[in-house]
Amino acid sequence: MRFARLAGLSGIGFVLLLLGGNLVLVSAGFPNPSDRMELDEIAPAHVDASDALRLTSALLPTAWLLATIFAAGVFAALWRHDRVRGEGWAMVGLAGILMQCVAFASVGASRLAVATAASHDPGAVAGLWGLHNALFGFNQIFLATALLGLSVSGRRAGLVTRWHAAVGVLGAALLFLAATTSPYGTDGVNPLSLFGLVGWLLWLVWIVAYSLFLIRGADRPAQGHAVTGGLSPHPVSH
Repeated sequence: MRFARLAGLSGIGFVLLLLGGNLVLVSAGFPNPSDRMELDEIAPAHVDASDALRLTSALLPTAWLLATIFAAGVFAALWRHDRVRGEGWAMVGLAGILMQCVAFASVGASRLAVATAASHDPGAVAGLWGLHNALFGFNQIFLATALLGLSVSGRRAGLVTRWHAAVGVLGAALLFLAATTSPYGTDGVNPLSLFGLVGWLLWLVWIVAYSLFLIRGADRPAQGHAVTGGLSPHPVSH
C-alpha cells in the first residue's frame, strides 16, 4: 500500500475514533469543559462515567498514532512544493498536529486524574478539573496551527480545493479565538466555547477531505487549479 493511501485511511480512522469516543462519553453523561458545573457535581459525574472514561482513554494511543501517520502523509505530499517556493507552511501544519497530540495526551491524563481524585481524594477535584479545562482550552491553538499551515500550503501548491482551504482557515480562526479567550471563562467555562466546538467540527471535516485527497492520489492537482504556486487572486481567510 502506498504511504499516501495509508495516511488517508489513518486520517479517516482518526476521525471515527474521535467521534466514537466522544459519543461514548456523552452517552455516559461525562461533563465537558463547556458545561457549567457546581463543585459538588464534578466528582459524582466522573465516578459515574469512570468506565466510559477508561474505555475512551484506552483508545487515545491508537488515535494519536493514526493522527501522526496522517500528518506525515500530508506533509510528505506538500513539503516538496514548499521547498520549491522557499516556504515552510507544511512544516507549520505538521508541528501543529504533533503538538496537538502531546497537548491532548495531557488533557486525557488530567481527566483520569480527576476521576481518581473523585474516588480517593475529593478535595483535589476542583484543582484538577481547573487544570483539565485550561489544558483543553489551550490545546485548541495547536489544532488552529495545523489547520492554518496545511491549508495554506495545500492551496498554494494547488493540491486542495478552495472550499477545503476555506474550511481549514475558518476552523483555525474559530479555534484560535476559543483558545485565546479560554482564560477569561466565567466559573471556569469559556463564554466562546461554542466557537471552539464549531472549529473542532470543521477540523474533522477538513481531515476527511484531506484523507480523501491522499487516498485518490496526492500528486493530483485540485480541479480547476494548476500547480503554479501562489494563492488564488482572492485568498481565503482562516
